Amino acid sequence: MTAPWFELAVVAVAVLSAATASVVGFGIGSFLTPLMAIRYGTAAAIAAVTIPHAVATAFRCWRLRHHVDRRVLTRFGVVSALGGLAGALAFSRAGSRALTAVLGILLLLTAAAQLGGLAKAWRPHGALATLLGLGSGLFGGVAGNQGGLRAAALASFGLAPAAFVATSTATGLMVDAARAPIYLLRSGHLLHGMSLPIMLGTAGVIAGTLLGERVMLGLRREQFARVVAVAVGLLGIWLVARALID
Repeated sequence: MTAPWFELAVVAVAVLSAATASVVGFGIGSFLTPLMAIRYGTAAAIAAVTIPHAVATAFRCWRLRHHVDRRVLTRFGVVSALGGLAGALAFSRAGSRALTAVLGILLLLTAAAQLGGLAKAWRPHGALATLLGLGSGLFGGVAGNQGGLRAAALASFGLAPAAFVATSTATGLMVDAARAPIYLLRSGHLLHGMSLPIMLGTAGVIAGTLLGERVMLGLRREQFARVVAVAVGLLGIWLVARALID
């Protein structure tokens, strides 16, 4: 039986994280999973958040389907999903602290490069674009947090705001389809008694998705790039801090 404060927190974080994801392409797993983990533990939280995350991603993907950059999705998204599957199969909490710290540092460096203008002229092509997709999926699958690294990698493609979020969402949906069954198979038995927070989280992410779309569609490309860089940097700080505390 969950306490009322926890239920309210799940709804609030679900709305805010989904709104963030609608603007920068990630956020639900990054923020809702730690909250769930406070009460249920990390393994159960990852499995539980898979459900609202998949629902929100599918909903957002459908609404933004006409903005998906199919060229980038083909070169980046497919291999990212394969990397996510491989990472989920190799997922091990034993080494997660070091992986979380490394991921946080990578995100901080990416955010600094974006905000400093160092990455503005760089555009990945060919095998490098494929490698970025594979690396973000693989690392995310192992560390259990893929959205921030995916956004950091996609930022180098110079997509317009709607195309960025739509392509990131489509990639995320492919990754979810690849790795969610693995997480649920391994930890699904831990979901007993979690139906209420899962349902509240699912309702919250749908509301947050609709809220965030209004913000995202009103941003210019330059504004959007800064917002993504700041969000990636904040996530990097959070991951490094979490690795040091755990």
